Amino acid sequence: MKHLLTLASLVTAISLFLPAAHAASDCEAKAVSKDGKPLAGAAKAASIKKCEAEAAAAPTCADRAVDKNGKPLAGAAKNSFMKKCEAEGK
Repeated sequence: MKHLLTLASLVTAISLFLPAAHAASDCEAKAVSKDGKPLAGAAKAASIKKCEAEAAAAPTCADRAVDKNGKPLAGAAKNSFMKKCEAEGK
């Protein structure tokens, strides 16, 4: 039982870290100059900080899953919306 609890907490910790790591790698890849050359130093840090702030402020698919009256979607409508939204995000 103790091992199962440890494993569950490890899986939870990893699942919380992965989206942040993914966002950081995306932002780092986007840190390029107008010439297409990778940024370095303070310019790179500022670019990554701005990118991560924008990513955190952007509404997620779950936040946007509402009908025309502002009520949250449920069931098949929500599943369909989430699938479409996540496909567009990639």
